[in-house]
Amino acid sequence: MSDANDFIAEGEYEPSGRTSVAIGFALLLIGFAAGAIAAALMTPKTGKQMRRELKRKAGDLRERVEDWSEQAGDLRERAAEFADKAQEWVGAAKESVAPLSKKFRS
Repeated sequence: MSDANDFIAEGEYEPSGRTSVAIGFALLLIGFAAGAIAAALMTPKTGKQMRRELKRKAGDLRERVEDWSEQAGDLRERAAEFADKAQEWVGAAKESVAPLSKKFRS
């Protein structure tokens, strides 16, 4: 008879599309930043005004990235909690099915 672990070990590993989405999103953000810098450099301003505006935009971008990383950390924690709960549910399911499994093996 097959064991419950056989079902878990079956199949090949297929990575999710999350990594490619994350890379695409990161490249999109880099493109936006490069476009904003290019636009800022093309406007007719004095050097002092330009430096002030670039500092402000860099600060804004830094704040956004910090916000996104905090949100990503929160999502990671929630995913870990969900994975722990799922592991508990699997363990409980195995325990509840074990007597039936023994009965049918006999």
